[in-house]
Amino acid sequence: MDKLKRALAGEDEQEEKGVMAQISEASTLSWSTRIKLFAVCFILGATLSILGTSLIFLGKKGLIIFAILYTLGNVLSLASTCFLMGPMKQIKKMFAKTRIIATLLVLLMFVLTLVCAFALKITALAIVCCVLQFLALTWYSLSYIPYARDVVKKCCTSCLE
Repeated sequence: MDKLKRALAGEDEQEEKGVMAQISEASTLSWSTRIKLFAVCFILGATLSILGTSLIFLGKKGLIIFAILYTLGNVLSLASTCFLMGPMKQIKKMFAKTRIIATLLVLLMFVLTLVCAFALKITALAIVCCVLQFLALTWYSLSYIPYARDVVKKCCTSCLE
């Protein structure tokens, strides 16, 4: 129908839209729907992370379930922002010059947490990786707040002096 409208209006079809632009146009959501989906995804992610943390004391099987739920919860919480700004814009922001190191650290910690739980099966190391995962996500999240990382750096250096 759109092609017919463009042809009748005399518009050229010289510029074909990219696949991502077509997907973006086809899946536009209202702002209230985006907020609701963000909230559901974020709350589900936080719930999985908390549930995973409570299962850590169940031994080796608990460790694997903990690592899966904790990491999946953090991935869902991180992905929830895609509903607010769209997936392509989110990916571009994640790999922007100012936060690429933080993004890579977060992704690395996701992988290391799962490796420590599945392959190595070392509880203490998996817990350390989860703590580092939390710190990496916090550092990544602070990159969206102007001057927040500078404030944290100054607070840490003043505490160490």
